[in-house]
Amino acid sequence: MVHPAIKENSLHIIFSKRMLVAFIMGFSCGLPLLLTMGVLQAWMKDEGIDLTLIGLINLVQIPYTWKFLWAPIMDRYTLPFLGRRRGWLLIAQLALIGSIIGLGFSNPANHFWMMVIMAMLVAFFSATQDIIVDAYRREDLSDRELGLGSSLYISGYRLGQMLAAGGGLIMADHIPWSMVYLVMAMFMLIGVIVTIIAPEPIISTETPGTIKDAVIEPFVEYFKRRDALWMLAFILLYKIGDNMVSGITIPFFLEIGFTKTQIGAVVKIFGMWAIVLGALVGGTIMIRLGINRSLWVFGFLQAISSACFAILAQIGPSIPALSAVIAFENISMGMGSAAQLAFMASITDKKFTATQYALLSSLAAIPRVIASAPTGYIAKHIGWETFFIMCALIAIPGMLLLLKFAPWNSGEAVVNNVNK
Repeated sequence: MVHPAIKENSLHIIFSKRMLVAFIMGFSCGLPLLLTMGVLQAWMKDEGIDLTLIGLINLVQIPYTWKFLWAPIMDRYTLPFLGRRRGWLLIAQLALIGSIIGLGFSNPANHFWMMVIMAMLVAFFSATQDIIVDAYRREDLSDRELGLGSSLYISGYRLGQMLAAGGGLIMADHIPWSMVYLVMAMFMLIGVIVTIIAPEPIISTETPGTIKDAVIEPFVEYFKRRDALWMLAFILLYKIGDNMVSGITIPFFLEIGFTKTQIGAVVKIFGMWAIVLGALVGGTIMIRLGINRSLWVFGFLQAISSACFAILAQIGPSIPALSAVIAFENISMGMGSAAQLAFMASITDKKFTATQYALLSSLAAIPRVIASAPTGYIAKHIGWETFFIMCALIAIPGMLLLLKFAPWNSGEAVVNNVNK
């Protein structure tokens, strides 16, 4: 039975202002992403742009994978207003709003290269916002709060994506695309307001004295730690099976007989809310279990959820079966993502939060791209059932790495097992 004092403390954490800030900042980070992806592609399609160019527009996302290159600037310099984190965050958000409005007024048919430039600016300032928000969350929350804070950030992020994709496409049927982007830019003002009124995180460590220190010292500090390489390997492998499944599910659903409407309703709409629920449940559980044990539990659930797709392959196009598998898979995905974000935050040094977290998050994105690439070839040659069982088994190496720095019996948060 949970002690009443522990339960009351947990509720105080869940409903604290810091958690509301984490949620709203997540919303502000999630909203711009799809404005340069699916929403922009739909606009280009409406304007009759060639399909090859529509596909190539995804290259404007490059700043998200290289954001660690300019993150040291935000660790080194403090602007003369709002503090080290909020000052940079306000600049990034205002520039992002201006870029989104500019993108809306650069018609793909008449000003194609202007549209490309504005889309890249949106991606750049959006990635910059991500850098600062990740650093803010790490510095604002205690180690015990990181799990729930990460889960609320994910929930807000997904809701921002839903508004941009779903709301943007619906509005485009009724108003010009330029107005769609203007409305989305106005929603970004919610994040600006929170940035202005939220408190600046207080840290006890000194900030880097020179830009050289801000660039080099984060790497030197990290690699001096015990098990540093093992932790990097864990970040790469923890969600690799889950990423492989996610990268090929739509063709799988179509091949076994589901319609596009069924996939859209169950996988995209219902599934999105399942991810949000999983993140919230995962964050609450992490308050009780700690990051250490949560990584074990959620990793195991991720592996089981991958294997469930093999069962669906046997059952065929059953809506109840699809709903059950998607619910389980997305809830476990939300839990696992929250735990991984909390883990990465917990192993950053607060002196170099922006740089180290930007590097770790970029590293975590590699499997999503690399591991997903051969999934179609593999599934074609070994069959769907064997493929999904393989994805479940691929989770084992990542789980075993936890024995090095996050053993179950330690009963402590991961951060306490890291030599900093």
